[in-house]
Amino acid sequence: MATIAWLIPRLIEGSGGHRTMLEHALALERHGHHCHLYLEGSHADPDKGRQLIEQIFGYRFERVSFGWDTIQPADAVVATIWYSAAIVRDLAFPCRKLYFVQDYEACFNPMGDAYLMAENSYRYGLTPVTIGRWLRHELAARFGVAAYHFDFGANLDIYRPLPEVRKELAVCFIHQPDKPRRCSRLGLEALGIVKHRMPEVKTYLYGSPARDKGNIWFDHEHLGLLNLQDCNALYNRSAVGLCLSSSNPSRVPFEMMAAGLPVVEMWRENTLYDFPPEAVSLANQTPECIAESILRLLNQPATRSAMSQAGTRFMADRPLSVETDQFRDAVERVLKGQSPDLSGIERLYTAPAETSRHYVGTLPDSIQRRLSTPPNAYVNALPPRLRRFVGWGARVARRLLENR
Repeated sequence: MATIAWLIPRLIEGSGGHRTMLEHALALERHGHHCHLYLEGSHADPDKGRQLIEQIFGYRFERVSFGWDTIQPADAVVATIWYSAAIVRDLAFPCRKLYFVQDYEACFNPMGDAYLMAENSYRYGLTPVTIGRWLRHELAARFGVAAYHFDFGANLDIYRPLPEVRKELAVCFIHQPDKPRRCSRLGLEALGIVKHRMPEVKTYLYGSPARDKGNIWFDHEHLGLLNLQDCNALYNRSAVGLCLSSSNPSRVPFEMMAAGLPVVEMWRENTLYDFPPEAVSLANQTPECIAESILRLLNQPATRSAMSQAGTRFMADRPLSVETDQFRDAVERVLKGQSPDLSGIERLYTAPAETSRHYVGTLPDSIQRRLSTPPNAYVNALPPRLRRFVGWGARVARRLLENR
């Protein structure tokens, strides 16, 4: 059995990305491998890292250290975030070098140095193992880099239909304004249109602290950060689930499907490789088209029922154990000196994007103005001196983030 070192970025409470890393490291340990987790940063207490992982995520590891400059020789070392890839590339001891890729991280930055540096991380000669099929396709198409992939799974002990839960005419939206790729504004504008057309529909927001929700212009209920069981209960009582991602798909739609919830997402290149058309409705990326998909499903109970059954069937073959087994198989292939190939990946989603305006209709001027107002309109309306000060503060914050 192998010794495998993981470079883990700073722990973030509630982070799905961290949970995925830890679940896959734990799965390797269950099959006899020895994982040593190296946390980004430093701490005077050598036991603190182990305690934090158990406290925040509930997982227990015996070998946890702080600092990426203290990595001991191992059979394999896994980069997990773009700026850790160069560290793995430059390790002095011989080992297999892997890259656990959960997203196209260049998209997290404005087009510039940080964007290109994140892209460069795919050129360092590490063997990528991606979550989902789109990332594998993207690395091959953009960089000629072959990767292994594993499919999105879900914990089917948690995410499952609950027949005793009463269905509501409600939409739940994972609202994460701190993550630009989750397109919180597009989602809110779409939900505002839905509320305008169907005021009786309940709107549930969740996935971020309620205090961070900002000024939302329609009636809603913000549930804040939910534990996994409460997420499943929410999916069971909702009629439609909304989750938007402009980069790699979120894990959330797959958990919604496992719970029997029809899903609405955006029709983009990044969503066409991992979603089944029978259970997910992909809409063009305008608020009107997203709202159209939601309104259509709210008005068609039979379609929702068919999508619900298709979603649970699709996910029945994708329990979390299948996902972790696929990852373990990829790691063990790399340990044996094998390499992935550049074979093409076919799209799963073959339906066209939803574009109809039948349910949305003509919107009043007050909503139209909201949809067309740029995100920086408020800043542009400030007096020049104050606007310069706000711009200066934004530049300083960006430099601090880039140089952390």
